[in-house]
Amino acid sequence: MAAHALLSASSMHRWENCTRAPRFEAQFPQGEASVYAQEGTLAHKMCEEVANYNFHKIDKRTFNRRMNKLREDELYNEEMEHTCLFYGNYLFEKSLTFSEKPFTVQEDMVDLSDWIPEGFGTCDSIMIGSGKIQITDYKHGKGVQVSAKNNSQMRLYALGALKKYMPIYGDSIKTVVMAIVQPRITEDVEEEELTVEELLAWGENIKPIAQKAYNGEGDFNPGSWCRFCKGKSVCKARSENATALEDFKDAVIIGKLDGDDKTKAATDKLLTGDPNILTDEEVADLLKRGADIVQWYEDLCTYALEAILDGHTIPGYKVVAGKSNRTWSDEEAAFKAIMDSGIEETMLYERKAKTLSALEKMIGKKDFEAMVGQYITKPMGKPTLTGSDDKRPDYSEAKKDFEGVVENAG
Repeated sequence: MAAHALLSASSMHRWENCTRAPRFEAQFPQGEASVYAQEGTLAHKMCEEVANYNFHKIDKRTFNRRMNKLREDELYNEEMEHTCLFYGNYLFEKSLTFSEKPFTVQEDMVDLSDWIPEGFGTCDSIMIGSGKIQITDYKHGKGVQVSAKNNSQMRLYALGALKKYMPIYGDSIKTVVMAIVQPRITEDVEEEELTVEELLAWGENIKPIAQKAYNGEGDFNPGSWCRFCKGKSVCKARSENATALEDFKDAVIIGKLDGDDKTKAATDKLLTGDPNILTDEEVADLLKRGADIVQWYEDLCTYALEAILDGHTIPGYKVVAGKSNRTWSDEEAAFKAIMDSGIEETMLYERKAKTLSALEKMIGKKDFEAMVGQYITKPMGKPTLTGSDDKRPDYSEAKKDFEGVVENAG
């Protein structure tokens, strides 16, 4: 197998929507892994050791030795250990729901080539028993919550696990459970459950899409999936999509008008269908397109900055040193000089309590909640516009009005 599959399971959301993406991306250098990716790799190694210890695959001495080695990494922090312990505990508790002790394996490579050409991947955790197979994936990121529902990557991993273990377990496997553990965002683990037949049918449906993507066929199709595309900054299709707002250049948003003008604009829209006044549906469409434009422009700026630093010329632009703050070249010597002038040492320092979030990271979410949960309150945030697929409840003025009001039990 190749070191890097052209069609990876982790990038399927991109290539199933834009089948030209894989071949297009292949022309760009791989680049070094970001610090976030390196943190994720370290966390996965720690998760593997915790899970193997929980399932008695390694003894305590081996576990401690390996964990101490991982703690020496400069990217290690206490929060990482807490989240990995949470992951390991979730797996162990999940294994107890099986009617019989399940087979377990961590970081298991699976063959996906039956569904995507030359495809392969690594399952973080596989458990098999009691008529089901469970695939669990650990996500260390805290930027975007990843849903297990209709998750293409998880379904591909599940197909690979079925291919590998059905020859052993045969028809005893009836259902497939896919779970994503992302404890830096939430400790509520989301799962999706399908029958083996449903999963295999899904796999058949993605085969022609995968072959099309492997061949580099189809049209470029920009969208939210462009976020991690290597060529996102210089993709012409994305730039054309981001700048295609000519039809709306003379449009007016009714909400920006005042008094009689607003009333007249709304009436004119109803009576004449004036195309220069945006409907709520058009506003919804432009909000989505506007978000894509902002992201596209930021990506373009990043590309131009890196290109100039690499010696390229972007006509009309240059790179300068941004604003910076003063810093001590030798803090200890500076403070000594200040104290030598007669200023007391106590005047040079501030005693400051750690933030709630910092303490929670240090202690761990569960223990922190048990210790001080009764002393924590979280007021409702200000109204914030977001997509309808956001899992948070709708904003309620009534709920805000009653915040902090305790019902009189007497």
